[in-house]
Amino acid sequence: MMDDILHWRTLVELGVVCFVCIVGVKWIWSKALGNEAKLPYPPGPTAKSWVAGNLSDMPLEGQWFLFTEWAKVYGDLTYLRVLQNHIVVINNLEVATELLEKRSNNYSSRPNFPMADLMGWDFSSTFKLYGDTWRSHRRMFQQYFRPEVVRNYEGIQIQKNYDMLFQLLNDPENFMSHIRHSSGAIILSALYGLDVAVKNDPYVSIAKKAMDNLTQAMFPGTFLVNTIPFLRFVPEWFPGTSFKRFARETKVYTDQMLNGPIEKVQQLMGMEGVRPCIAADMLENLRSEKELEDIKCVCATSYAGGADTSVSSVSTFFYAMVNFYDVQKKAQDEIDRVIGSERLPDFQDRSSLPYCEALLRETLRWRPILPLGVAHTASKEDIFQGYYIPKGTTLMPNIWGMTRDTSRYDDPEAFNPSRFFDKNGSLNNDNVDYVFGFGRRICPGRHLASATVWLSIVTVLATFDIRKKKDGLGKDIPVDGGYTKAILIHPLPFECSLSPRSKTAEALIRDAVPQLD
Repeated sequence: MMDDILHWRTLVELGVVCFVCIVGVKWIWSKALGNEAKLPYPPGPTAKSWVAGNLSDMPLEGQWFLFTEWAKVYGDLTYLRVLQNHIVVINNLEVATELLEKRSNNYSSRPNFPMADLMGWDFSSTFKLYGDTWRSHRRMFQQYFRPEVVRNYEGIQIQKNYDMLFQLLNDPENFMSHIRHSSGAIILSALYGLDVAVKNDPYVSIAKKAMDNLTQAMFPGTFLVNTIPFLRFVPEWFPGTSFKRFARETKVYTDQMLNGPIEKVQQLMGMEGVRPCIAADMLENLRSEKELEDIKCVCATSYAGGADTSVSSVSTFFYAMVNFYDVQKKAQDEIDRVIGSERLPDFQDRSSLPYCEALLRETLRWRPILPLGVAHTASKEDIFQGYYIPKGTTLMPNIWGMTRDTSRYDDPEAFNPSRFFDKNGSLNNDNVDYVFGFGRRICPGRHLASATVWLSIVTVLATFDIRKKKDGLGKDIPVDGGYTKAILIHPLPFECSLSPRSKTAEALIRDAVPQLD
């Protein structure tokens, strides 16, 4: 696949020149360079080519690192042009708030992602254009994922979390698998009333495969079909079109994700054997085929996001605890002082554990799940701080850069939960909600995700010590800090040592899930 990407990049200028000749040099030039603008674009790197623009500047992965370096040169906004596509990278939290929230009537739509459509992700509310269908989906999300309703799922979260602790106790080597299983189990139970297998569950595997492929495909420049949409009509046998095969293979998983669980719920409802869940509640009030399609899309969007995003944050927590044992010890001391050792923490304890709350915030900040968020697009032209933003511009919030803002976070690469306390020792107002997005397109499942990650953090800290693993000579095996560089990041596989903090902690875990023992 990568060979084809590089091959396309080598040939792109020749192909685009041919395209220019067909449709007219003058028209393309005026649209690509925006001669209609009376004001300058935001500052940015000089285009390498009058046709391809900054295409060759765009790395195939980890673009947020480059964007963050560019921010030091160009400031809060960085302008790029990839062929005829305008891109503005937003590097500052206040600017992102001004544009994507205060001007959300103009910046709430999404760019066209042909590759997502080809892969079958067009069902996802995340990628829907701003309009009636998206508004319908958003109303459903608000009904089932607003904070007061999310509390209804606490029982599911607690039980599935206890199951994870039990698996960590009995099979600590495969801790990453248990984290993924727990996240998938929570969202599938809440959405569809489904239990998942402890290992190799097909529902969890389908979501993982579909999400993995999506995160590879969403960077500008990774697949040229996102930049040159007419390539989607090139036949699959044509050289350099491995993206079509990749999309076709992915669509098998997205179709299963969209239809499989909801069909199971409908089947169980027909036999009166379905558990109370979001999908069943929605289907009880079904009025039309259009509404059925909306229900399928909203549930599948929640399924995809909930089964993967929490995994990223919980695995980052494990990675951080391996490397910052002083933070782990401080959080454990707080848990021991407030809760003791005779019971497991639950949601009633959240307000009494401020350092653990700060630890959650630092986990979300230190390695944000989506370093570039999900791109917005300008529905109409705009002027901001004297700069011209054309209609159709793609706006990318550089969340990674915002979490590295030294005016907000001293020594941003350090993992330091104490940064979230004010001079009086109270939690400050920075709840890092921006890592979940902005404005009307902020992640509707953020309250459920935050609660899931918080519960994992406090229950694991209450019951386990997390250390670096030892080699045959008794020396610590280093954890090098590697992360994936796709649009949604995860730690690369690493080893750690998990051991119960005490016999009492072990007994608490076993007592919490006696049916599994």
